[in-house]
Amino acid sequence: PAIAQGVVGIECRKEDERINSLIAPLRHEETTICVEAERAALLRLEGGCQVPIAAHAVLEGDELSIRGLVGDLTGEVIIRASRKGIKADARAIGIALAEELLDKGAKEILDEIYEGEGPAPTR
Repeated sequence: PAIAQGVVGIECRKEDERINSLIAPLRHEETTICVEAERAALLRLEGGCQVPIAAHAVLEGDELSIRGLVGDLTGEVIIRASRKGIKADARAIGIALAEELLDKGAKEILDEIYEGEGPAPTR
């Protein structure tokens, strides 16, 4: 799925203590950790909304598992990777996932997409 797919986010002013105290009980720690890993991967891949990048993190106890992929615009080439580690290292695990994807060939795919030289998606 797309990064943070299905997650509900609430924005407010950082200094607004009243609102922050009202929304604090809505924060789900496991989801926060998973999204941190997914977003770290996306940031390292320099991805955006129109780029075929996916990641899904899951917590089982203290262990974080994340799977991810980068595809070309036609969907013919898909690079996949996965990583595991302790939840305290969520950001580092997401970055490691992205690095593995880049090493496996995602860099070339992303370079083509970002340069606008990739083939147009077929319908």
